Amino acid sequence: MIKKFLIPIAFLLFCAVTLAQNKIDINAIADVETKTISITQTITYKNESDTVLKEIYLHDWNNSFSNKSTPLAKRFEEEFSTKFHLAKSEERGFTLITTIKDQVNDTNLNFEYLKSHPDVIKVHLAEPLQPNASYNIYLSYILVIPDASFTDYGFTKTKDFELKYWYITPAVFDGEWHYYSNKNLDDLYVPKADVTITLTHPLNYRATSELDVIAMNPNTESRQQTTILHGKDRVDTYLSLNKFPRYGFVQTDDLILISNINEKGLPGSDKAILTDRITQFLAENLGEYPYKQLLVSSIDYNKDPLYGLNQLPDFLRPFPDQFQYELKLLKTSLKKYIDNVLLLNPRKEHWLSEGLQVYFMIKYVETYYPDMKLFGTLSDVWGLRAFHGADLDFNFQYFLYSMEIARKNRDQPLTTSKDSLIKFNANIAGKYKAGIGLNYLDEFSEDIDLSQTITEFLEQNKLKRASISDFESFLKSKTSKNIDWFFTDYVNTRKKIDFKINSIEKSGDSIKLTIKNKRDNTMPISLFKLSNDSVIGKQWVENIKGSKTITVSKDSVDKFVLDYDNVVPEFNQRDNYKSANGSFINNKPLQFRLFKDIEDPYYNQVFFMPLVEFNNIYDGLTLGTKVYNKTILRKRLNYKFSPQYATRSKTLTGGFSVFYSHNLENQNLFDITYGLSAGYQSFAQDAFFTRIRPSLTFSFRDDSDFRKDQVDRITARYVSISRELGNNAIIEELDEPDYGVFNLRYTHSNPGIINFSRFNTDLQIADKFSKLSVNYEFRKLTQSNRNINLRLYAGVFLDNNTDPNSNFFSFALDRPTDYLFDLNYLGRSEDAGIFSQQIIIAEGGFKSKLETQFANQWMTTANFSTSIWRYIHAYGDLGLVKNKFSPAKFVYDSGIRLNLVEDYLELYFPIYSSLGWEIAQPNYDQRIRFIISVDPQVLLGLFRRKWY
Repeated sequence: MIKKFLIPIAFLLFCAVTLAQNKIDINAIADVETKTISITQTITYKNESDTVLKEIYLHDWNNSFSNKSTPLAKRFEEEFSTKFHLAKSEERGFTLITTIKDQVNDTNLNFEYLKSHPDVIKVHLAEPLQPNASYNIYLSYILVIPDASFTDYGFTKTKDFELKYWYITPAVFDGEWHYYSNKNLDDLYVPKADVTITLTHPLNYRATSELDVIAMNPNTESRQQTTILHGKDRVDTYLSLNKFPRYGFVQTDDLILISNINEKGLPGSDKAILTDRITQFLAENLGEYPYKQLLVSSIDYNKDPLYGLNQLPDFLRPFPDQFQYELKLLKTSLKKYIDNVLLLNPRKEHWLSEGLQVYFMIKYVETYYPDMKLFGTLSDVWGLRAFHGADLDFNFQYFLYSMEIARKNRDQPLTTSKDSLIKFNANIAGKYKAGIGLNYLDEFSEDIDLSQTITEFLEQNKLKRASISDFESFLKSKTSKNIDWFFTDYVNTRKKIDFKINSIEKSGDSIKLTIKNKRDNTMPISLFKLSNDSVIGKQWVENIKGSKTITVSKDSVDKFVLDYDNVVPEFNQRDNYKSANGSFINNKPLQFRLFKDIEDPYYNQVFFMPLVEFNNIYDGLTLGTKVYNKTILRKRLNYKFSPQYATRSKTLTGGFSVFYSHNLENQNLFDITYGLSAGYQSFAQDAFFTRIRPSLTFSFRDDSDFRKDQVDRITARYVSISRELGNNAIIEELDEPDYGVFNLRYTHSNPGIINFSRFNTDLQIADKFSKLSVNYEFRKLTQSNRNINLRLYAGVFLDNNTDPNSNFFSFALDRPTDYLFDLNYLGRSEDAGIFSQQIIIAEGGFKSKLETQFANQWMTTANFSTSIWRYIHAYGDLGLVKNKFSPAKFVYDSGIRLNLVEDYLELYFPIYSSLGWEIAQPNYDQRIRFIISVDPQVLLGLFRRKWY
């Protein structure tokens, strides 16, 4: 028995005398039944700065789950998740600290959690810590482990522990303290330390870690096991404590790779071969790994997956199992390898490690899968191979996703702190922009091999605290080219890359070519000379401010192309081509395509899409086609023409629209949209309307913080409506067949899943009336998980000379007439039947159909609802309705609301109103109202809102 402990004791004694910069010793006891871990811990913290420290800051990220008001809870709220807010208290987890002592003097130290950072501890030292001296702190605390459903780390449904950032660690001090709250970004910044963990756990559990296993000492009597783990110079100590671990160990020439990333149908022998190739690639490009083992888990991959077609179900996935598995393992291994070797600040300098990850993924695919296409095996399928996307290389996806957010004017500088990025930029676009940016720099820096230079940089800075400025200085020392533009413009700003060939002038055996830089930046662009679609020359053009004219030899060139190899992440590639003979037809031919596609900058593209719709109950089945120019990536100018034939009304319907969006950067006014739409549709049986609607919209946001989802919009439009009746119309006469309304709207929206508010004003001016309305909505999910919804509405006619016997332009209590044709009614003119029971919360917002349904003078209402149990709510509406020559009338209703998907699918069951007990009155089923949204673009908003 004594011999059993000789090795670990000797090892620990050796560690005790080793001159480590920082050292963490942990004794932990895991209790599965209470999902707790009891810890006694010693932290030896060395002051590596020139500053005398009177306090030390410690990260306690387990405590970030302690309540609904932490920065982590706020992060979940911002990404439209209520899982954490609605969870039970025992599911969240917290830290209970019993002791923090000065270990040498055995005196208690004063400490407190920071108010704005409830997962950061400020420890007041008993004596100042001098430069280059060390301080020993002893801690005793209990971790209540949170449920793993929140971040994938924690206590799982199978009663396993997936632990990351679980124990208390010191923050980094380099002249200032770098402490951050947990925001589910996997970016804890800690100094490297020698870590020893002595973990006591149930005998039937196994601890898996990247740390070296020093000893595993089972005790059959107590049915416990003590596992001792140790690692030198570590920043990441992820630990998995499982009953049935699914990790595989592959010994390669370079390291042992531990992984539970899997791919169905791929034999183990193939996985071993692919793993060996990956580890060899890692060693060659990132340098020798400083540890024996590299652990990559399925959790790591699931938090940073391969986006796109790779996420389709197995039976639809267009990539071979081998390729799929290889890239999953490669992407996860690259990130873990780089983060463990290059000790950057992961919150402030994340772009470099993420960019290196994507950059080497690009290089890997170019090396081993040069013929892999974006669509994978679908590129050879009949029908699909006609799409431009089928011709594109697999690596094109990085440009596609990064440009997706840039075209939406939602991109952010790569130097933006990670917790200030919107989710799409943090998870996808920012990483891809960084990766293709490094590839862009690689192609431009022709006098060096950037891949080899990066390898050298990683070797020189292995396990050292590095910075972006170190990387910049190192690159500049290796190349003779001016690469300031990469760090000043590409990385540090939102400046777009956008060039065009302005003009071509022939002069003897040479050609004068004028290139215009449409943006304010100093980034270079590549110029290619083509002859019969073959490249006969290439050069880089630099320092283009405004325009620059260069002279090139004529040769046999018939076309000039900017960025022909698609290396430069250019905002608009559609004006990169210029025919040498000046022919517009040869410059960009016209191309007609079936269905939307990824834009092909070589052509002027026009798309067709067959339309088969059930328009509404009046038109029935409609058949037609849509002619448009919209591609996968958003364009500034979009047009659409959609003629249709309605089988029920036997008429031609359809519409036309053209919109131009002017994006503005680095200011609160971020978008100005000009538009014109026209349409001809039915609004009742054999009754049609023609609408012409020019509009102008100004959109504002807080340009300093894109995560604030507040948007202000001012819209000015003129709506011209002409209505006509056919011979078979059931409407006998139109009160107002033709009219025009000028409409000015202001909307302030602050959408959120926990707190929601929206305010808007609406001014309408027409020949016979003018009216003004104000609407305010407020929703809140309280700390006690109660939903509270309040809506206030007030509208008044400033002038009303309309027919007093008609309520066509009046304020509506429960169902607006929608004379501007803005609302998506299933049955616009229905007075009975299921379609008449549809409700759209507008104007009065009442659910019951009361006797006084309209107001031609003024109206004010209040709509309120609150939850009873989960999605079952109680609602109530109050209002005052004023008509000319009549006193104001007080109205009310109440009932039960089934809030299945808010604003998208709801049911209202009236109980009591101004009509009395509605539930006891005849034909109650006809009083039930519903909200339903069938517009795909509206439904997609449920998905988009957490990403953008």
